[in-house]
Amino acid sequence: MSLVQLALKRPYTFIVMAMLIVLATPFALLNMATDIFPEINIPVISIVWNYGGLPAQEMGQRIAAQNERSLTTTVSDIEHIESTSLAGISVIKVFFQPTANIQTAIAQVVAIEQAQVRQLPPGITPPLIIKYSASSIPVVQLGMSSQTLPEQTVFDAAINILRPQLITIPGIAIPFPYGGKNRLISVDLDMQALQARGLAPADVVNAVNLQNLILPSGTAKFGDTEYVVRMNGSPEAIAGLNDLPVQTSPGGTTTYLRDVANVRDGFSPQTNIVRKDGARGVLLSVLKNGGASTLDIVANLRAILPRVQAILPADVKVTPLFDQSVFVKAAVQGVVVEALIAAGLTAVMVLLFLGNWRSTLIIALTIPLSILASILVLQMLGETLNLMTLGGMALSVGILVDQAIVTIENIERHLHLGQPLEEAIVIGAGEIGVPAFVSTLCICIVFVPMFFLSGVARFLFVPLAEAVVIAMIA
Repeated sequence: MSLVQLALKRPYTFIVMAMLIVLATPFALLNMATDIFPEINIPVISIVWNYGGLPAQEMGQRIAAQNERSLTTTVSDIEHIESTSLAGISVIKVFFQPTANIQTAIAQVVAIEQAQVRQLPPGITPPLIIKYSASSIPVVQLGMSSQTLPEQTVFDAAINILRPQLITIPGIAIPFPYGGKNRLISVDLDMQALQARGLAPADVVNAVNLQNLILPSGTAKFGDTEYVVRMNGSPEAIAGLNDLPVQTSPGGTTTYLRDVANVRDGFSPQTNIVRKDGARGVLLSVLKNGGASTLDIVANLRAILPRVQAILPADVKVTPLFDQSVFVKAAVQGVVVEALIAAGLTAVMVLLFLGNWRSTLIIALTIPLSILASILVLQMLGETLNLMTLGGMALSVGILVDQAIVTIENIERHLHLGQPLEEAIVIGAGEIGVPAFVSTLCICIVFVPMFFLSGVARFLFVPLAEAVVIAMIA
């Protein structure tokens, strides 16, 4: 029994199937991420080494080069390695084969990097290991500024108040802010006073390290009550650091930190500056992770910003400076509007040339059902709504119309020859069944080579091919 005869014999089955497609599509759309382009999942891991004060050449020779050799001996599925070394920082990018398991690769890289720390210059800290993705792009940029508070206070609010609140939004990553001054306690040495007392900078470092401590000291029990004993050697105020003894001479004279240095609330050397409306501030970029929905991220962020603003210092203002969702909405709406215009013009042309409103209605229902079925399958495959998938659906509209017109027109011809409705449908559809199947197959075959692409092109064009092929099959 052919598909046409089955549809004539079980019409309600096909009506219910169409209704299921229509009803299920909104749930699929709610769960599908929306973005401009598909997720580009390139298997790359970045390793960032920091060692302040070391020149770029030394960073490249002593840290990056040695690290690259150890990676090639312990990490599998490496395609190639790139590294860039600057003063005090070295970034190593490890590119993996397309079939590599990125989670296994991260575990291997973390294991070897922890072992590498012992073989590198003393005092270096373990590196920052980041999974790189081309889809991790800024979706929102937030500017923070204040007319009265210093830069380090604004920077401190961005790091310790704003960033921890925003990181709870699903699907985002927030890197280190740009601009501002990284607050720290500075000890400014008086080299003449040190030399006059026979001291070296290392003596000041040792004095601070040995006496600015918080040590565990256990508990003390008196009667039925047990008390926690605090042995806090860390001053409660910055000025208290000036009273730390550095050295006691044989004559009993004690040299304090205030005698050879000045302790102040300062900041680390500033390497970048952000200005907002002429005043210095901080720029915080919010990135999306992989296949997360740009629209959902921006909506959640705008919903949480008023609550975060209430807990920030009164004079610190947070202003969205860039919103990727505006471009995403415009791009998606543009493709949808063009598809609707194409479908509307097609329906008008069918009505003018066939002169039958029933035929026009059938074609007008066939196209949306095919598109909705394509959306359902794309959601099952883990794809997102983007320019490529929507463009594939719009591309398939014209092909779907051609086949629908040929089928309807052939059935109309048999009806005009005086045949009964069901017989005209069976014969008319049967006559063009094989040609329609072959033409559909040929169109699908045209898109098959896209599934053999590699690199970025594969991530971009495979969703388009899937959208066209699924719509045609539906």
